[in-house]
Amino acid sequence: MEIVIANKSHSIYAEIICDTIANAAKVRGTGIAKRKPEYIITKIENGNAVIALDGEKFAGFCYIEQWSHGKFVANSGLIVHPDFRNIGLAKKIKKKIFEHSRTKFPNAKVFSITTGLAVMKLNSDLGYKPVTFSELTDDQSFWNGCQTCKNFDVLTRTEQKMCLCTGMLFDPAKKEKAGNETKKHDKKVWTRLKNIKQSMFLKKDKK
Repeated sequence: MEIVIANKSHSIYAEIICDTIANAAKVRGTGIAKRKPEYIITKIENGNAVIALDGEKFAGFCYIEQWSHGKFVANSGLIVHPDFRNIGLAKKIKKKIFEHSRTKFPNAKVFSITTGLAVMKLNSDLGYKPVTFSELTDDQSFWNGCQTCKNFDVLTRTEQKMCLCTGMLFDPAKKEKAGNETKKHDKKVWTRLKNIKQSMFLKKDKK
């Protein structure tokens, strides 16, 4: 298995990447914003993506997006082909794209919004912290990208203050704090976010 920074030669995989993302959204029944092959090709050709290949067979993918004039970057579109799931590939891709983001945009805050507990765990292992949406980019073009997500109505109703996704942030300017107080704080934040999500899911199901 090879995980590399994508280049123009990998543009041929754009179609299967988009199809895999779309199929994953259907299976999960959760919100995943759709992407077009042209958009994926742009990321690949700009060196803002990583791809996993087993020989010439597509295995996984993730790309970088820039927001607020480079002050924020997001690692988006993390996907693993069904044939290569449950072998720890997502974790390796996530680590590779995170390292690439830190190298290419060393001063940027790296953020993520996701409904997936597995992705939250991967983010946490890399040093991300759960945050409110107000601490993420205010670049409207980013939030407009959520329009193809099935939960976009929730984001709209809350004036982009929260959704079913959890916001997570890695801030390179902040040094890691040691000790129990940090752990207690993180636990409180996770508990509060979990309660909010559960409440929002219940309200959405009743409609």
